[in-house]
Amino acid sequence: MQKLTKAEEQVMQVVWELDKAYLKEIMNAFPEPRPSQSTVSTLLRILKDKEFITYDVVGKIHQYYPLVSKEAYARQYFKHFLSRYFDNSFSQMLSFFHKKGDLDLNDLDELMNSMNTQKDDQDESND
Repeated sequence: MQKLTKAEEQVMQVVWELDKAYLKEIMNAFPEPRPSQSTVSTLLRILKDKEFITYDVVGKIHQYYPLVSKEAYARQYFKHFLSRYFDNSFSQMLSFFHKKGDLDLNDLDELMNSMNTQKDDQDESND
């Protein structure tokens, strides 16, 4: 999966939020000042070429929808981030953010509780 540029990612965020949308709806979802329609159209074409979105033709207009889920892209992006900056070490990343004051013990407790709940749910479904 290719990495998206900042502009491509902004358009994808809108498409993920709307799920299925026409160009006009995508344009309206952007805050002011909105990018130009030609810019958004170009980015949609690029995203289609990169196989992140596709469209259905309805009459003479395109209704766009994602081919790549937000979760799948986030997982891939995060793996790349973790690899590039923290030698694939989640604990090294957590330590970094904790040292910088961006993560406190309450955050870590919430993370552990969430992971334990997910593990318990998986254990129950495997029984």
